[in-house]
Amino acid sequence: MTISNAKIYPLEIKLHQASKLLEIKFSNLTECMLSCEFLRVYSPSAEVKGHGPGQEILQTHKENVTIENIEPIGQYAIKLTFSDGHDTGIYTWDYLYELAATYDVLWEEYINKLSSAGIQRIKTNG
Repeated sequence: MTISNAKIYPLEIKLHQASKLLEIKFSNLTECMLSCEFLRVYSPSAEVKGHGPGQEILQTHKENVTIENIEPIGQYAIKLTFSDGHDTGIYTWDYLYELAATYDVLWEEYINKLSSAGIQRIKTNG
């Protein structure tokens, strides 16, 4: 898939390091701000998703993770390198748009999973 025949693709991707937010403006004029923590815990990698349904691995203690590098992958995706060393997820344009469109539901699901596991989020200023 190339940008020219993609339905929705990013026009601009900008990392706000101080607030730990990735700003994305899509071709359909949708704009979003996704936290580094959110992108890390919903990485499309096998390390997070497992190798099949029901094999997802709950990511914990990612409150203060940052994005250290954004690398284009062809004309269809980006690879994010996080401060905890994770760098194996390929974020396609479709996946980024899906994350943006379902952010509220996914974030609540993540918080509930942490709570069910007895894990409390602890955010620091560093």
